[in-house]
Amino acid sequence: MKRIASTGLILSTFLFTMASCNQEGGAVEEAQEVNEQQAEGTEMEDQMTNVSDFMTKAASSNMLEIQAGQLAQQKGQMKEVKDYAQMIVTDHQQATQKLTQLAQQNNIVLPDSMSQEHMNMLEELRGKTGQEFDREYMNLMVSSHEEAVSLFENASNELENQEVKSFASSTLPKLRQHLDRAQQLENNMKK
Repeated sequence: MKRIASTGLILSTFLFTMASCNQEGGAVEEAQEVNEQQAEGTEMEDQMTNVSDFMTKAASSNMLEIQAGQLAQQKGQMKEVKDYAQMIVTDHQQATQKLTQLAQQNNIVLPDSMSQEHMNMLEELRGKTGQEFDREYMNLMVSSHEEAVSLFENASNELENQEVKSFASSTLPKLRQHLDRAQQLENNMKK
């Protein structure tokens, strides 16, 4: 009977979390709350909170990169921008698959939508057209990859969970490559 009750409680928590995550904003924070509640009172509480913080933010970042890249493939004017966007979508979809598998292995709930901050960035980009779109997209790619590189560097240096730390370390070179290329394209557009 206790097993049925605890399974029901876990399922109810999961469903509540998914419903809550669908509300405007807060998806990352909601996922972090669920993860913190799961780890509360355990020996690994601090470690799991740090892992959750990294993984939920990384998931939101990947969603932004993928959706902005898909938008750039549709609305971009320059071939270089469209090619860059294709690379971003492909690479971040692969990173999302790895992140999702890692989250499942570590019992971490990931958000089902990006953070409100990332949603706002994407919405602002949607309002641009023509050359202005290309400039804004590349500007977003520079700033979002600077943020991602910082997030992944911190995780690769500070996390105690070796699997997650390894994921962060192995993803960093690709993120740095994305940042370098975005900076090159952004600079070329200024000329």
